[in-house]
Amino acid sequence: MTTLRPLLALAASTLALTYATAASAQAAPADTQDAAAPETAEDQSDIVVTGTRTAGRSRLDSSSPVDVLSAAALQRQGTTEIAASLAAIVPSIDFPRSSAVDGTDSIRPATLRGLSPDQTLVLINGVRAHTSALLNTNGSVGRGSAAVDLNTIPSVALDRIEVLRDGAAAQYGSDAIAGVVNLRLREARSGGGATVTYGQYITDVDTARGSRSEHDGETVTVSGWQGIALGQDGFLTLSGEYLNRNPTSRGDFDPRKTPIRVRSRFGDPDVEQYSFYANAGKPIGDSGWELYGFGGYQHRDSVSAATPRIVGGTGGNANASADALASLYPDGFTPLIAVKSEDLTVAGGLRGELSGWKVDLNLSYGRNKLTFNTRNSGNATYGAASQRDFYAGSLAYDQIVGGIDVSNELPLGEGTINVAWGGEYRREGFKIGAGEHASYDRAPGAGSTLGSGAQGFPGFQPSNVINAHRDNVSGYLDIEAKPNDALTLGAAVRGESYSDFGETATGKLSARYEFAPWIAIRGTASTGFRAPSLQQQYFKSTASVLNSGNIVETGLFPSTSGVGLALGGKPLRPEKSRNLSAGIVLKSGGFDLSVDAYQIKIRDQIALSENLTDPTGAPPVIKTLLAPFSVTAGRFFLNGIRSTTKGIDVVAHYRTKTDNLGTFDLTVAGNFNDIKVTRAPGAVTITTPIAGVPTSTAPLPIFSRQRIISFEQGTPRTKLVGTVDWSLGDLGLTGRASYYGDVTQPSSNGFAADDIHTGRHTIFDLEARYQVIRNLNVAVGANNLFDTYPDYVKLASSRGTLLNSTGLVGFPYYSPFGFNGRYLYARVGLTW
Repeated sequence: MTTLRPLLALAASTLALTYATAASAQAAPADTQDAAAPETAEDQSDIVVTGTRTAGRSRLDSSSPVDVLSAAALQRQGTTEIAASLAAIVPSIDFPRSSAVDGTDSIRPATLRGLSPDQTLVLINGVRAHTSALLNTNGSVGRGSAAVDLNTIPSVALDRIEVLRDGAAAQYGSDAIAGVVNLRLREARSGGGATVTYGQYITDVDTARGSRSEHDGETVTVSGWQGIALGQDGFLTLSGEYLNRNPTSRGDFDPRKTPIRVRSRFGDPDVEQYSFYANAGKPIGDSGWELYGFGGYQHRDSVSAATPRIVGGTGGNANASADALASLYPDGFTPLIAVKSEDLTVAGGLRGELSGWKVDLNLSYGRNKLTFNTRNSGNATYGAASQRDFYAGSLAYDQIVGGIDVSNELPLGEGTINVAWGGEYRREGFKIGAGEHASYDRAPGAGSTLGSGAQGFPGFQPSNVINAHRDNVSGYLDIEAKPNDALTLGAAVRGESYSDFGETATGKLSARYEFAPWIAIRGTASTGFRAPSLQQQYFKSTASVLNSGNIVETGLFPSTSGVGLALGGKPLRPEKSRNLSAGIVLKSGGFDLSVDAYQIKIRDQIALSENLTDPTGAPPVIKTLLAPFSVTAGRFFLNGIRSTTKGIDVVAHYRTKTDNLGTFDLTVAGNFNDIKVTRAPGAVTITTPIAGVPTSTAPLPIFSRQRIISFEQGTPRTKLVGTVDWSLGDLGLTGRASYYGDVTQPSSNGFAADDIHTGRHTIFDLEARYQVIRNLNVAVGANNLFDTYPDYVKLASSRGTLLNSTGLVGFPYYSPFGFNGRYLYARVGLTW
């Protein structure tokens, strides 16, 4: 019954919109219908370039479902984060705000249709964006992925975002298994604007051990843009944004020491960043050709918190490493992880017409570098002589992409056929840089009970350093035929050749048929792939531990390294998918409704294995096998997972202008998603031929229930969003209700009774705007108006398992809407 309630609510809302459309049409007097007629769906703002290479297609004429989000819709919120804005509007997108997961606190990934963040391709003005250097290795949603950081682009630089909810690898290449997000930059040769936004969380926090009030997370955002004319026909649009956000803290009370108080800083990191973007285009005389280019740079300083270390603990709370630093931190300490991100994008191209064919030549470069520092910490190896701050190393990823796209719309009987073809070359690089010696060192004679390296985030060691590259070339053919006004048929095929794993080919078929101007059906069938990222192939992170007086390493290793091969690792293969979708589109005046069902089957999916080590008391098989590598345990990336994702996307939209009550823009949208892991790697037996030791281990889990549940239930299976936009003269109002189904944060012990659940919750947002004078506007609003939180982490499960013994975590970090509570904000905007 609980599953049916959101479905019934969405159906009722859709019917209400349909009734409103009919009632509006019947009530309008004949002589005033033209003046008050709603804007049609064929408005220029609905023309899309994603998912089709035919000019002039609207989102409702497309064979695949496409969401078009305007800059105004993105900015009518309390946040300027692109990922958070998208998640608030598009039900199929989620942006979990994880905490206490190292670098992922600062570089948070978004998901589409519950799939891995790296299974969604991101474009900027149709050009492939570069991923972050970060590999998510801890227990967050998106574990094991290296995804594009959407928040490196300021929202003020955007004109719109197009979200293609369909497989598109045959059209765009690797990663487009779940879909495509195309960020389209603002184009202006005059005018400009500036905005200042201030907000903070004013919330009551109820956790398992008590309640408190918090006023934190103060955020100031200053942004602006300016259009500049280049000659008589060119443009240059400059955009910039500065953001300063204080941290939040939503941990529970820590009972391990007296007095009992909140000791953790479980919440959003402290962030200061500035971003710049430019977009330009200039025709070359009367030749019909145009030079264009865009680029941006962002510098972000982010500081998150690791788990606090207490001094003087006993039993299970004992921490020898913290005790060794007691002279520096008598009451314990909370290590801080500082991540400096520098992100660069530069692209340019030439487009025009040659013998009737439209030609687009482009070249782009993107780079992301992350520098890690561990602060307010210590290396227990040195005791009282330890330094407190450490340089912990760096990660860097870059890519060069060069492409050519050629197309021409030709006559086909009574209709047309658009033929597009092209090619692309891409070179990628990934680097790991070592931290300073003290960040990972263990000095001779250190006690075996002490942990090594900087507490919270030990530095990358010299043995972790890597500098890897690869390149690939690809070519595609994309045909879209419209033999008559009712029928659209499409076919695309793409071949790719990678220097590290070989060749792959993908294809796509699509069709749309319009029975009448108000009703059409559409569908697609495609194959897709995602190449294993360089981060997944080469990332290495180790921590030194002392074993019988010898320094050994344990951690994450490449699958083809000595450690990986000894544990059964193999070269990674690309993920493959088969996508099917079918939908119906209804439209009448200002009303439109689309319902699209989909199925995505993925094989050879890549995931991070469990840490393989000899169980306590078991014969030292793995220890002996890995002894030549000075390693006692390890984990690595592997293929072998199969999953099936099924779901339905529903979007109902109605827009109308009235004579006296203003303009109403109503949207009700929902995503109903179900993911099943149909095959996972089973337990493995590690063998060694070394004489004098046992020949094999007992079966060891390599992919546990915890990982399967994360795949299947780590994002909401039901999400509904209802939005009302109203304007009358100088007044405007936006109200939004977002329903999130339950999300499961799985236990590490394999018992379902010990899983942590977020519960089912509805979040309400409200913003009011007023145009003070022609060029000045103000707004006030609240995100999460009624201060709703996910279910807090209980002290113990129904089995009696302690879930919250330390109070470090107050709420599930899998929560799809975070756990910060009510956010109040005000905004002042100026245009010229």
